[in-house]
Amino acid sequence: MQESLAISATGLVKRFGDRRVVDGVDIAVPTGSIYGVLGPNGAGKTTTLRMLLGIIEPDEGRRMLLGCARPREASDMIGYLPEERGLYPAMKAREAIAFMGALRGLDWREGRKRADALMEAAGLGHAREEKIRKLSKGMAQLVQLLGSVVHQPRLLVLDEPFSGLDPVNQERLEKLILAERDRGATILFSTHIMSHAERLCDRLAIIAGGKRRFEGTVADARGMLPQRVHYVPHHHGQGLDSLLPGDAVRENGGWGFVMPDAGIETLLVRLIEAGHGISGLSIERPGLHDAFVKIVGPEALEAAA
Repeated sequence: MQESLAISATGLVKRFGDRRVVDGVDIAVPTGSIYGVLGPNGAGKTTTLRMLLGIIEPDEGRRMLLGCARPREASDMIGYLPEERGLYPAMKAREAIAFMGALRGLDWREGRKRADALMEAAGLGHAREEKIRKLSKGMAQLVQLLGSVVHQPRLLVLDEPFSGLDPVNQERLEKLILAERDRGATILFSTHIMSHAERLCDRLAIIAGGKRRFEGTVADARGMLPQRVHYVPHHHGQGLDSLLPGDAVRENGGWGFVMPDAGIETLLVRLIEAGHGISGLSIERPGLHDAFVKIVGPEALEAAA
């Protein structure tokens, strides 16, 4: 049975002048999943999201959004947090959320009721009557996000949602994203912050230089790099260097090296038999950040700097 897709796009291309900002990107977002679009600054993430939503039209390629070939036809089923934040500064927080819901067809009275519940759940209940201009940047950003989910959309699209948030509000946002997923929504978000993607994403795409360089799970991305071993001997005696792999380097009171192709067991037996023993041992798969750097390449990172 074919997997249901909330978003399907093939061969998306967008040119600005002579530059292909997005160059043949494919995206397939399973219904009910959290999907991340990762990339350095200037990679084409925002332009890709805007094409998917129908805010701008692609020069080439096709897309389907919640079963609609014309994305704007599905607008009332979508919640969108753009990269450029914007709320009426004189409007109270509760009213701002209800207003954004009304733009998507939600009754004002129901919007206010839902706004109260959403703000309470997000830890912002104390600020429901505060004007937007009096809120901190992080609180105002969360209010705008609540406004994008108040009509209970089937699809939530967030462009760099964690940008500018302090750690407390980042945690609140992560909880809200998970709550929306548990409600049944599909979430698509762009970011250049690997930690959020590593914790949240069911699948992700990595874009650099306008091209999709990777698509798969976080585990798939991390699996592109070998595991690393950190070994601390009981005794740093003579001959230890010769027993360790050739890439071993001193680090954190011991030695670090890539997991040998044959595994770690044979090496540990040799180290024990030679009298060096084992004081500490850890085996770690490199994180998403390391995989991202490998996939994107130093040239793309330098171009984005």
